[in-house]
Amino acid sequence: MKQSVSDLRVDFVKGAVAHRLRFGGGRGQPLAKAMGLRGGNTPVIIDATAGLGRDSFLLASLGARVTMIERSETMHFLLAEGMARAAKEGGELRDIIGRMSLLRGDAKDLLPQIPAEAILIDPMHPARSGSALVKLDLRQVREIVGNDDDAADLVRTALQHDAKRVVLKWPLKAHAIEGVRPCTHRIVGKTTRYDVFMKSQSSHGCQRSDDFDYHVTN
Repeated sequence: MKQSVSDLRVDFVKGAVAHRLRFGGGRGQPLAKAMGLRGGNTPVIIDATAGLGRDSFLLASLGARVTMIERSETMHFLLAEGMARAAKEGGELRDIIGRMSLLRGDAKDLLPQIPAEAILIDPMHPARSGSALVKLDLRQVREIVGNDDDAADLVRTALQHDAKRVVLKWPLKAHAIEGVRPCTHRIVGKTTRYDVFMKSQSSHGCQRSDDFDYHVTN
């Protein structure tokens, strides 16, 4: 039976998120390294495009405090429901959710008001077609939030923040977002890349660093 947007559910208790929590590889995961969770460093993070909240949940499970920003009323509601269900489970899940906070609004407006050491941006990716269709839940999210045509403005706003790093999660083979300066280095996966912009380093073109050459499956 065909599923609709009304079937979409944010679930931090079961499914892919639970599997990633148990078997994902901890701080060795590409996202964690991109966000600066190395050694004993656990930055305060803003997830400027919360979506289904999966990346925020992973980062919070590794000890980071994460502020999620979501401008879609529908996605904000689904996230709040999912967080409440997970918190009721108690134990580890309650602790993880306790490190996550959720705001509704446009990240371009809210970012300047929120202190953080690292900012994650994962805008809607360019649409695929044919055999390259993304998973159903991500297609449902697109139906709700649209195409994020202002992604370049959001990245530029994030780069003006006091955060030490900004990370753009983007399809591996997609063109760089026009109007955004080159990143400092890039973590490359099988289908996804993390373009990392470090505030303390100049950019001479976004190069893949051997220290950050990891493969990740979505």
